Amino acid sequence: NPLQDIKLIGRMRKVFRAEKPDVIFSYTIKNNIFGALAARPLGIPFMPNVTGLGTAFLSGGFLQRVAEVLYRRAFRNLGFIFFQNKDDRDLFLERRLVTPQQAHLLPGSGIDLTHFYVTDYPPESDAPVFLMIARLLRDKGVIEYLAAARKMKAKRPNARFQLLGAIDAANRTAIDVAIVKSWQEEGVIEYLGTTDDVRPNIAAAHCVVLPSYREGSPRTLIEAAAMARPLIATDVPGCREVVDDGVTGYLCKVRDGDDLARSMEAFLALSQTEKTEMGLAGRAKMATSFDQAIVVEA
Repeated sequence: NPLQDIKLIGRMRKVFRAEKPDVIFSYTIKNNIFGALAARPLGIPFMPNVTGLGTAFLSGGFLQRVAEVLYRRAFRNLGFIFFQNKDDRDLFLERRLVTPQQAHLLPGSGIDLTHFYVTDYPPESDAPVFLMIARLLRDKGVIEYLAAARKMKAKRPNARFQLLGAIDAANRTAIDVAIVKSWQEEGVIEYLGTTDDVRPNIAAAHCVVLPSYREGSPRTLIEAAAMARPLIATDVPGCREVVDDGVTGYLCKVRDGDDLARSMEAFLALSQTEKTEMGLAGRAKMATSFDQAIVVEA
C-alpha cells in the first residue's frame, strides 16, 4: 500500500531525528528501502544489509520492476551496501541497482558458536527425523517438502518429517493453517508450531532440510550445521554457500520434490559414522566461514 509506505517513511524519519544516531544499520527489504529514504534528508549514514530478495524478485513481472525502481532510488549515493551471498550482489550489479564500489559481501549474519554448540548425533536405532525450519511459505519449498515426505513414507514408513515455523498469513505465498492441519491428519507431516529456542529440535533431528527457492544466507541451515547436523537444501543462491554438496550435506534441484526425496534416500543410505562425519564437517565450515566474529569485524 503506497500510502502506508509513505507513512512508514515519516515514522522512521521522526525516530531518526529524535534519536540522532551516528550510523544506521538495516536489514530486510522494507527497512532497507524506506529506511534509506528516511535517513537521506537527515544526513545520517545508512548501511543496509540485503538478507535476501524475497517474493518481489521471485515473482518477477510488475512487482519486481517496482522493487527495482525503489531499490535504485533508495540505494543511490549510499557508501556501503552489504550482501549475504554473491548471487544477490551480482544481480544488483547486473541490474545497475548498486555500483561495484558500494557492494560488499558478508557471510550471513554470523553464528554464535558457543550458543549453537555441537550435540551428540541421535542413535542409529531411532526412527530417522528430517526437520524443516521455516515460515510456512511456498517460496520456502514447503510444498516440495510435503511431496518428498509422501514419497519417502511409502518406502520408509518409520521416517518422520517435522515442520517448525510460523504461519505467516500476511505473506502472499503463505500456506493456509487448514492445509497444514490436513497434512498432520494424513500422518505425513508433524507440525511443531513455533519456538523461542530451536536447539532442542535440531539436536533431536538426524537431518535439517530447506528446499527454498532462494535465500540470502539461510539462518536455519547455519544454526543446524553449527550443531553438527547434516543438511539437505536446494542448489540456489544462499543455500549453496552454506552446503558443500556431498561433504556437509546434499544439494537438490529447486521446485522438485522427487529430487529432494532422492537426496533424502542418499542420506539414509549413509552409515551412522558417515552421517556423524558429515555433520562435523558442517560445524567446521561454520567455524571457518560463518563465525559471527567475521561479520562483526567486517
